Amino acid sequence: MSGARRTRGHLLPAGPARAATALAACAALAAGCGVVPGTAGGSGEDPVTVMTWAPEGTNATNKPGMPALAQAYARWVNDEGGLGGRPLRVLTCNDHNDSVSAAQCAERAVEEDAVAVVGSYSQYGDTFLPTLEGAGIPYIGGYGVTGAEFTSPLSYPVNGGQPTLLAGLGRELARDCGPVSLVRPDNIAGDELPPLLDAGLRAGGHPSSADQPAREDATEYGGPSTRALEHAGTGAADPGCVVPALGDRTSTFMDSFRRARQEYRPVRTATVLGGVDQTVIDATGGGPVYDGAYVTGWYPVAADPRWKPLKKVIASYAFGDNRIDPADAGVQTTWIAYTVFREVVESLGDGEIDSDSVRRALDGGLRVSTGGLTPPLRWPFQGVLAAVGRPRLVNGEVTFQVVRDGRLVAARKGAVDVTDILRDARPH
Repeated sequence: MSGARRTRGHLLPAGPARAATALAACAALAAGCGVVPGTAGGSGEDPVTVMTWAPEGTNATNKPGMPALAQAYARWVNDEGGLGGRPLRVLTCNDHNDSVSAAQCAERAVEEDAVAVVGSYSQYGDTFLPTLEGAGIPYIGGYGVTGAEFTSPLSYPVNGGQPTLLAGLGRELARDCGPVSLVRPDNIAGDELPPLLDAGLRAGGHPSSADQPAREDATEYGGPSTRALEHAGTGAADPGCVVPALGDRTSTFMDSFRRARQEYRPVRTATVLGGVDQTVIDATGGGPVYDGAYVTGWYPVAADPRWKPLKKVIASYAFGDNRIDPADAGVQTTWIAYTVFREVVESLGDGEIDSDSVRRALDGGLRVSTGGLTPPLRWPFQGVLAAVGRPRLVNGEVTFQVVRDGRLVAARKGAVDVTDILRDARPH
């Protein structure tokens, strides 16, 4: 069949006609998408097609650096000769923080015969994962924002998502905090956060937090700030702690919190990476808003030398794209996810590279090194946290960081495994 290629029951045109079809489909999708220029074809070998998606330009959490890095990664890999001699073709999609758009992104991955979705962010795992599962497309390195990423047999997470961050943060705060207030999004993803933080607090012998749901897309947080401060300020001994876990809206919350806290007893703040990073701290002038704040993350601090390869690719192949920040947890997750994908493809040698072979390699016990950014990763069918509803969570490590003199620095050496704490964090 010289003029077309059959994939999952669809007949797709080849060469220029196929590219034109892809562009037409892209224009028709409200979800938005893109293709890395110059990577859609190759001499002598079919391209390896993958997709990366994330929300961009919305009123809630945005992760534009993730698809942007995926495109830079493809330029780098293709400049180095591709993956096993095959060009890497990266499709991108904007899920708009909307379930319909997320489903459209997954449908396009199927139509374009993507062998994997790599290094992506979406709050709608329950919407897009069934589509990927039906087509046999693995989801490698999601952001870990919903529980579905830790239950789907075709999900291969590279970090412990929000579960590990909140559990680790709770364990750390139990040592130093009086009453703890959690301010989190009033949505499905946010509903999963309180039991995780509380599991960490209980592990340290601390009472549960006060749950303060708040609008994810609010433009100010005066009310939630006041309620959080009223609860955190009730302790007689240790200062209370306020934990905003609002993603991109964390900085908006902190602006309201800074004004409100002047009328209350001193409290400490703590959050998780993704809501606060060095660029957010710098935007406040490195002042006292975040000074002394605890932050838990999945990976080493951005200044760690293990991030040098990422920074080199950004410098050489991102062409000044200011959406890509090497200190952003989303960008870091996309880098690690593509590192995993590259090792999977290389493990296949000269064999067929499609969604089935990629999935078989991942399910067959392949042990993947990420250059020390995570522990070695492998995905057994049932992980150690299967009993608490997270069978795909295989990396329970978190790092502890603190803001000192306007800089985010390591609070302790190395990472801490919170798997045992998560065993006690039963989801609602």
